Amino acid sequence: MIETRLLVDANNHLGEGPLWDVSEQRLYWIDSTAAEIYRCRADGSNVERFFVPTHIGSMALREQGGAVVALANGLHFYDFDAQTVRLIGDPERDEPETRFNDGKVDRRGRFVAGTMAYDHDRYDADRGQRPMRTGALYRLDVDGSIARLDGGIICSNGPCWSPDNRTLYFTDTYDRLMSAYDYDIETGTASNRRVFASAREMAGTFDGATVDADGFVWTALVFGGRVLRFAPDGRLDRVVPFPVRNLTSVMFGGPNLDLLYVTTMGRPMWGIPQKEKDRGGLFAISGLGVKGLPEPRFAG
Repeated sequence: MIETRLLVDANNHLGEGPLWDVSEQRLYWIDSTAAEIYRCRADGSNVERFFVPTHIGSMALREQGGAVVALANGLHFYDFDAQTVRLIGDPERDEPETRFNDGKVDRRGRFVAGTMAYDHDRYDADRGQRPMRTGALYRLDVDGSIARLDGGIICSNGPCWSPDNRTLYFTDTYDRLMSAYDYDIETGTASNRRVFASAREMAGTFDGATVDADGFVWTALVFGGRVLRFAPDGRLDRVVPFPVRNLTSVMFGGPNLDLLYVTTMGRPMWGIPQKEKDRGGLFAISGLGVKGLPEPRFAG
């Protein structure tokens, strides 16, 4: 039987990025606009909180200890003990109106993360566009170099890979599309972008995503109060109702990798009132009969 439980009543402003680490047997997640990182056990106990200097879009643990954090002002290494950051690089240092958002590590230990405009729905006079497509997708290599993979993005979300490493899935949340790229795991290059799934006829839109051991893609339907599972061919395979409307991201974890952790937001968006009493909490869905894959660490 499927059961959804509130694990941590965190009251996050913008909870995001659940990350289960197999070696630590701990779950991490962030409050993006509160500039906080959280950590807890599989059952939601022993909650710890860490602070970063500015808005955080995503994070990944490092093999050498600490983390890589995607902040408003670039990519940084993070020391949990000192709660300090060290800049790696900021490919958009000349774009003050953008910030880094969602990101994950591929199975060669590279960190892939994208950006978005703060005021993404504003008319972009320089480019003659509305909304602002100033976001891009980047790859951080283990030597600290940063490469641009794609551009023309409104709001970067949900990067994740097929089990065979040949497909990179990626969501542009405010374009309401999930794309698939051909991915070369040896070089970290992405090509042949095409539409994998569309939320344009749905209530809500795609946000954070993950891939299960069978190669199916799970995504949070933010503003839509559901978790969706898509088959590798893009067919909608499963719909799991959720008790709050503004869920933001998903990740399999727990000792058997069979719990689906879900983050949610507490702030109002798009004029949608926040009436749910558990808004901004961390949830876990059990009984799905599905397992996830171990999340890799950044190799640099």
